[in-house]
Amino acid sequence: MTDVHNAQQRSYNMSRIRGKDTKPEMIVRSLIHRMGFRFRLHRKDLPGKPDVVLPRHRKVILVHGCFWHLHRCRFGRVVPKTNTEFWQEKRQGTVARDKRNVKALREAEWKVLVLWECWTRNPEVELIPRLEKFFADS
Repeated sequence: MTDVHNAQQRSYNMSRIRGKDTKPEMIVRSLIHRMGFRFRLHRKDLPGKPDVVLPRHRKVILVHGCFWHLHRCRFGRVVPKTNTEFWQEKRQGTVARDKRNVKALREAEWKVLVLWECWTRNPEVELIPRLEKFFADS
């Protein structure tokens, strides 16, 4: 099956996909800030440049997009209709990289919390309890 967009349109669409300051990331950061925690963003000296870093507590938070990181929710299970093999390899590579980064962070004695994009749709039920539990053992 061929792509529904020409190369220029596809390139434009892909260029709009952000790696930092995404809506889910902004929601998580806002919640953490309201809880009274201060943090750093995307520290380059840590494996995977975590989205949120709380150096004083030695904790990091990774906010994963469901599609890109193959979450088990309905958004992560979407299979692209075009170039399927390429996208499957790319997404599986992302998951493998995530595992390496989390392992390296834990080996460096950082506590890691992974939050999913779909959870930001219902923060009171999905995010806040997880964040409170994560910060409870500070």
